[in-house]
Amino acid sequence: MSGKEMCRLINNLVAGFKMDGECVSSYPYGNGLINDTYVVEVVNTNGAKRRYIIQRINHHVFSDVPALMNNIKLVTEYLKERIIEEGGDPARETLTLVNSVWDKPYIIYENNYYRAYDFIEDATTYQVVSKAEHYYESARAAATFQRRLIGFDATVLHDSIPGFHDTRKRFAALKEAVLNDAAGRKSAVEKEISFAFAHEGVAGTIVDLLAAGDLPLRVTHNDTKLNNIMIDDATQKGLCVLDLDTIMKGSALYDFGDAIRSGCNPCSESEKDLSKVVFDKDLFKTYAKGYMSVMGNVLTAKERELLALSALIMTYECGIRFLTDYLNGDVYFKTTYPEQNIDRCRGQFKLVADIEASLSELNAFVASL
Repeated sequence: MSGKEMCRLINNLVAGFKMDGECVSSYPYGNGLINDTYVVEVVNTNGAKRRYIIQRINHHVFSDVPALMNNIKLVTEYLKERIIEEGGDPARETLTLVNSVWDKPYIIYENNYYRAYDFIEDATTYQVVSKAEHYYESARAAATFQRRLIGFDATVLHDSIPGFHDTRKRFAALKEAVLNDAAGRKSAVEKEISFAFAHEGVAGTIVDLLAAGDLPLRVTHNDTKLNNIMIDDATQKGLCVLDLDTIMKGSALYDFGDAIRSGCNPCSESEKDLSKVVFDKDLFKTYAKGYMSVMGNVLTAKERELLALSALIMTYECGIRFLTDYLNGDVYFKTTYPEQNIDRCRGQFKLVADIEASLSELNAFVASL
């Protein structure tokens, strides 16, 4: 998209949302793999400036955008009530949707869906853990998000991506991708396919227990990686959980496991040098301490028992998703070079092996909290 086209798009979107003023600047923002995100700066008639987030929602991934946006509306409104009850700041501790001039939480423009949020100033998201304190605070923020939603009826939420953390279904999709070999890449990744198949046994652990009623159904974020948690610049405390597209009913283990998957590795997901990809057990312990300090007296015994294993399961699931997308020709995740999804897969599988080797120690640590 040219600069002129971008300017026209943003100006028309600003006019469609209830934003007080005119757009004076805009720029792409963040590192999301699914949606396109922009920051827009608006100036009102008094000269006051204010920033907003505008996102193009990927309606190919999220097929029912109105239902998805209703999830976000219901959850953020509920969270604001809980935050006020606790004496917090609802404008900073959860996202605030900006309605369209038609009083909807989204706009349809040129066959695309867009939404807007207030920009939360003086807070930062981090791609990798540079300070253990940030990771601890991200754990407390994710756990606080879960705790505040305990009274919310999870069953009213639309499944924005059906089976998102159904690892059995993810494995079935991988088997189909291997069978079809749509992009002709199978022969180059036989080692990764063998690893995935050798670990099939863990795939059903969480989903089977949920189905049997042995794990409680909770409102879950389902994508609690570090860069979805804002850290307050002044206090250095966990502030706000972002990216609410995948809020659905599920297990607390999904959120804990995915946060460990993404945070206990010092490298980016696309790191090619696997010698640099390591599972940091100390960071696991840091996160577990932070998480349990908020949720420890809420979790059931079975949830506590499976916390460490959930890290392995979520990492395995992410790895087979990258492998599936690579075999299918990179149709889901954004890529910047042809081998990126298989590089991502290899990194996840390296972490799975590391977690597997440390599982007894990790279980013992969680049990000690």
